[in-house]
Amino acid sequence: MSDTMERTRADLVLPDIASGMLIDGAIVTGEHFIEVIDPATGAPFALAPDATRAELDQAVAAARRAFPAWSATAIEERRALLVRVAERLRAQAEPIGKLLTTEQGKPLSDAIGEIARAAAHMEGLVQLDISDQLLRDDGYERVEIRHRPLGVVGGITPWNVPIMLATLKIAQALYTGNTLVLKPSPLTPLSTLAYGQAIADILPAGVLNVVSGGNDLGAWMTGHPGIAKISFTGSVATGRRVLESAAGTFKRVTLELGGNDPAIVLPDADIEAAADGIARSAFGNCGQICMAVKRVFVHSSIQDALLNALVVRAEAIRVGPGTDPESRMGPLQNKMQFDKVAGLIHDVRNTPGARIVTGGTVRTGKGYFIEPTIVAGLADDAPLVREEQFGPVVPVLVYDDLDDAIARANATEFGLGASIWTSDPAKGSEIAGRIEAGQVWINRHGGNTKDAPFGGAKYSGYGREQGVAGMRSYMELQVVATPSRQ
Repeated sequence: MSDTMERTRADLVLPDIASGMLIDGAIVTGEHFIEVIDPATGAPFALAPDATRAELDQAVAAARRAFPAWSATAIEERRALLVRVAERLRAQAEPIGKLLTTEQGKPLSDAIGEIARAAAHMEGLVQLDISDQLLRDDGYERVEIRHRPLGVVGGITPWNVPIMLATLKIAQALYTGNTLVLKPSPLTPLSTLAYGQAIADILPAGVLNVVSGGNDLGAWMTGHPGIAKISFTGSVATGRRVLESAAGTFKRVTLELGGNDPAIVLPDADIEAAADGIARSAFGNCGQICMAVKRVFVHSSIQDALLNALVVRAEAIRVGPGTDPESRMGPLQNKMQFDKVAGLIHDVRNTPGARIVTGGTVRTGKGYFIEPTIVAGLADDAPLVREEQFGPVVPVLVYDDLDDAIARANATEFGLGASIWTSDPAKGSEIAGRIEAGQVWINRHGGNTKDAPFGGAKYSGYGREQGVAGMRSYMELQVVATPSRQ
């Protein structure tokens, strides 16, 4: 942090590059603050503004004022401005990345990589064709399907990949002609505030507003009469509250929630390739990814081979502070998540027949560090199998009959993603049709693309993000029927 940063109280400060909220084109410090914790130490290292109800009202009013002109702006101009936003974000990857590493915990290379991917995603999303459609022109009447922006969108993002998820909401809301009030998680507000500050001069005032604060701010947004749509990414419990709150004003709502993604490994799978993909997904970002592999179902004939291959990969991951260039996995992001994952490991140690194949170390002292952990011998009703762990602990479960494996994979309230690992992609595709999930990958797990809608089944979500279908969810469908003859 810079020596010139304004000191606000004790030893905690507002970082220069995240010195306030973006409201109506201006950086607003506010009068109230929240502490931001460094998960590598467990101690606060900076402050972020804690928006008041009045400040939220100012942001919403600014977005409403900006909406008529922005929605009337040609889509080519909106595209060009958002490409400039992506370029500015890419240019600021290192300073914003350092802030992201400190508040989120991920290695600096991963933080910079997240920012680079976010910029590329924005550039891709704004190339999608969202033009109106002609349903028919049959000599009797011409029927068009038009799509109009909704107004002010409220975007609420979580703490696991703050910049990527903020970028997806910015790109989709603004490209479709809406204006946006964006709220990052109170656990990782600074990198998103820095993002807003970095691009403040590119967009017209009020088109993008970034406000930070605690849980009250999110509740105020979901019930705010000036907000037409909420796009929320986070937990199932909070998503349920968002949906209930938004119902009072009939807001459009998109919810991207949790997952308990299964990976089903068939006996003909390439063991090394499967181990690579599963380990990358299960332990990436310390396991804190909604669509990460959370359960592995492996055929009994290759159980030992897959376990051994997974162990090699898990033990090669060096765990440490994200600021250490040698670290390949940082801490869990917060104490509550750390305690939950530590509790699941404790439960495994006390479960007859279960065994920790590798890892299982919960570090004491400073920071929220847990080693990559692989568990075998659990029943399907064990908490680690049944719940979303959202941490670097993965259970490996054995099956003999494929129908049984599919039934067990589907036996969850979640339905975000899944993967099938096999040397026969056609067979994998057939199995995918039997999986209750929003997306199923063959011989890989995860990896969103700009043109593919993303979202979940069952408790994992409501609606879709990305792709043309995701873009359309930020717009109101209108049918216009014009008679061909008077």
